[in-house]
Amino acid sequence: MANDHVDEFEAQRPRLFALAYRLLGSAGEAEDAVQETFLRWDAADRDEIRVPVAWLTKVVTNLCLNRLDSARARRENYVGVWLPEPVLTDSEPGPLATAERRESVSLAMLHLLERLTPPERAVFVLREAFSYPHREIAEILDITESSSQQLLHRASRHLQGRPRFEPSADARREVVERFLDAARGGDIAALERLLADEVVAYADGGGKAKAGRYPVLGSKKVARYMAGWLRVPLPGLEIRFAEINGQPGILGVVDDRLLIAVLVFDTDGERIHGLHTVANPDKLAHLGAQLSLIPRSWNAML
Repeated sequence: MANDHVDEFEAQRPRLFALAYRLLGSAGEAEDAVQETFLRWDAADRDEIRVPVAWLTKVVTNLCLNRLDSARARRENYVGVWLPEPVLTDSEPGPLATAERRESVSLAMLHLLERLTPPERAVFVLREAFSYPHREIAEILDITESSSQQLLHRASRHLQGRPRFEPSADARREVVERFLDAARGGDIAALERLLADEVVAYADGGGKAKAGRYPVLGSKKVARYMAGWLRVPLPGLEIRFAEINGQPGILGVVDDRLLIAVLVFDTDGERIHGLHTVANPDKLAHLGAQLSLIPRSWNAML
């Protein structure tokens, strides 16, 4: 059939997107990388492609590595804190939603991966999130197997001490509900009890929406910061629960159609160790499309 190669690619698209998203931290750029991979696939001589899955993985990985070099330069001039683009992971099963890969797609982990060089990030993602053996990683990246092992060792050292939580979905949801009740009620003491001493709150407005330009550290400061942020009066605002990047999150939706912010929680089921707020409307486009909502800057609503 003339379209067999298209069907073959489409069967791989979710996995390719999941890989590209983890490498880039941007849903929009991941979609672009996957589409460029398709164009190369469409133009390729398939008689020379012995293992299509391996060929596609190699192409999309190297396209992402090229994009990471330019992305790093752009992020140096980013206004305020840079956070990855959030994605919905509770709408359907797939490479982004599987439980065993939840940590590798969390906003906290994607944020930490910014510490790595592009090759370190590629090896770490291929090995830890997709369980590729070093022999295959070496073929994808055109390096030796020992180089792949060394890159993974360096990446793991850079990420040492990262929190790893495996609470039940019910426990995570309960903590978030208690947090919201306390924040909206202005109960600072209750908020502090829910926050770990070393908690950090990040907010990404990209200069296009209201957001703090620096992380907020410590339970006392974060409690006051979040209570003030969540109590801002905004007509038509509705708070909705969702699973974002494998973690419990809340959506700020105005008039049932405008997505103005996403807040994602890192929690061990008892205390909250990190909060990631994304309000930059450019970074809400993919999630908005998943939810059939329109991203809007909060500044435009005030």
